Amino acid sequence: MTGGPAIPEGFRPFDIGGDFIRGNGPLYLQHQGDTVKLGFRVEQRHCNPMGNCHGGMMASFCDMLLPVSVHRKSAEVGQRFLPTISLQIDYLAPAPLGVWVEGEGELLRATRSLVFAQGLVRADGVPCARVSGVFKIGPAYESEAAG
Repeated sequence: MTGGPAIPEGFRPFDIGGDFIRGNGPLYLQHQGDTVKLGFRVEQRHCNPMGNCHGGMMASFCDMLLPVSVHRKSAEVGQRFLPTISLQIDYLAPAPLGVWVEGEGELLRATRSLVFAQGLVRADGVPCARVSGVFKIGPAYESEAAG
């Protein structure tokens, strides 16, 4: 969004997720101590015909939010690919064009083969989505891929 609202302080561009997220982002990361937040500004291309963030964009964001949070909060799975097994999203409120969307995720449990996580997403501070997911602990990958 050229010339649009600024990205909140502490967030930096976050290039992860391959061409799909690169084409649908950009996403931004804030990682300070134990706090990990992922965010994006809702642009016109993210919107449905009602001028709100499309549910598919929100689902893609949530599908990135949980693994990114887990990677930064767990040394055991920090460098492992975490393909999604299931993702449950409750859409709580719209995220209109121009708002800043940010989410925080938390690791609930990691077993030998699975990760269970949940998160909350806010649009300009208003809760707009609640997400939970189960992820397979996949193979290790290069540290630069983990962001």
